[in-house]
Amino acid sequence: MIFNSFTFLLFFPVVTALYFLVPHKFRWLLLLIASCYFYMFFKAIYILILFFTIIIDYTAGIYLEKVNDLKKKKLLLILSLTANIGVLAVFKYFNFFNANLSGLLYWMGYTNPIPFLQILLPIGLSFHTFQAMSYTIEVYRGHQKAERHFGIYALYVMFYPQLVAGPIERPQNLLPQFKTEHHFNALDVSEGLKRMLIGFFKKVVVADRLSIYVKTVFNNYPEHGSATIVLASLFFAVQIYCDFSGYSDIAIGSARVMGFKLMENFKRPYFAKSISEFWSRWHISLSTWFKDYVYIPLGGNRVSKGRLYLNLFAVFMISGLWHGANWTFIVWGALHGFYLICGMVTQKWRTATASKLGLGSGVFSNFLNISFTIFLVTISWIFFRAVSLEQAWGLLKGVFVYKHGFFIGEPSYFLYDLMAIAALFFYELKQEYGLHSLRLLHNENWGIRMASYLGLVFIILLFGVFDGGQFIYFQF
Repeated sequence: MIFNSFTFLLFFPVVTALYFLVPHKFRWLLLLIASCYFYMFFKAIYILILFFTIIIDYTAGIYLEKVNDLKKKKLLLILSLTANIGVLAVFKYFNFFNANLSGLLYWMGYTNPIPFLQILLPIGLSFHTFQAMSYTIEVYRGHQKAERHFGIYALYVMFYPQLVAGPIERPQNLLPQFKTEHHFNALDVSEGLKRMLIGFFKKVVVADRLSIYVKTVFNNYPEHGSATIVLASLFFAVQIYCDFSGYSDIAIGSARVMGFKLMENFKRPYFAKSISEFWSRWHISLSTWFKDYVYIPLGGNRVSKGRLYLNLFAVFMISGLWHGANWTFIVWGALHGFYLICGMVTQKWRTATASKLGLGSGVFSNFLNISFTIFLVTISWIFFRAVSLEQAWGLLKGVFVYKHGFFIGEPSYFLYDLMAIAALFFYELKQEYGLHSLRLLHNENWGIRMASYLGLVFIILLFGVFDGGQFIYFQF
């Protein structure tokens, strides 16, 4: 089930109402059944994959707590992680590696005898697999007690608001909340619904509307000149942000209505003044996952500079592969690793140069840093959006090709695109710089607040694209 569907408009109020009506001791069961129903809307049989990893990790967690021998604990953890990564390897990466093997063998004059798997990728597989792995790692480290209640552990992996696209929660935050009795709270309901409205605006008014222009240009890039390709790339930068952060807003908001607090996943990343800061604002639940479970175990900042750069590059390459089984995602991750390392290597030189030029701080300096960060990130998004390296390279070359004319598509749609981006920029600017005097949804005046709610609903219904478009990150 997707959030931007008529089915969810029925599902959400019914499940929420039942949640507050049933006794606390049965709420976990209600949410687990609802989450199973939510997931089975995509492909029902794939719920067996979820139960497979749930049973493995639930059992591993209990034995990890019981066993005192460090070698046995490590073996249990390795078995649990292998089972989870094995599921990813089969369903997400097998055909990718097999295709590369076929290419290599063909180049050497041989034929690959290994057949390709005819299977669909389970939706949101990387998200719930990483959430499940964080549980066993935390139990292994002694930071989390093993969960004895099988149903509550299953709900930790399957909680429907964040099941298919995060935020990737840690057990310390989410598991205790399932055991806490949440009473109906008007503030939680109000704040949750507002957050959902903002998420729907980002998704159907901004992301899905921009996708029409982006898809047209990217699919026919040889026909377009530099200005059109640059604009389509910038539009995609906004589209991917609104698509994913819109999902996170709806997830966080729908959980908040029931009293649950999920972690923030985005903090206005396009206001970042460096790539390092960008990653502290973008997909926070994944970047902290890689930091805690991959980067720090590799040595973190406690190693030589050469090793540090190698570790950073490796983590971003893995992060790229996490997003998708395609070289375009690996290059995307590698680019960000390269950006980050270059930023660290040139830090002193850039600071000294900026100081000599009188650009050490201030509005103009911030503007330059933000613009340059958006420039670097947008180049990387070309690889992320392209279906192949060939297409990405063709788009990059197209940036330097002048062609007469500028593609805008349907003029009214183009105007809506610009208006949607302007509205988003105004909203984000207010959030970033705390312009509280311009509050609308949180205005103290009841009339202005109600008018803002109704206005936002009206804008979503009037300008939204309701074609059942899935969220981009579902495929990961």
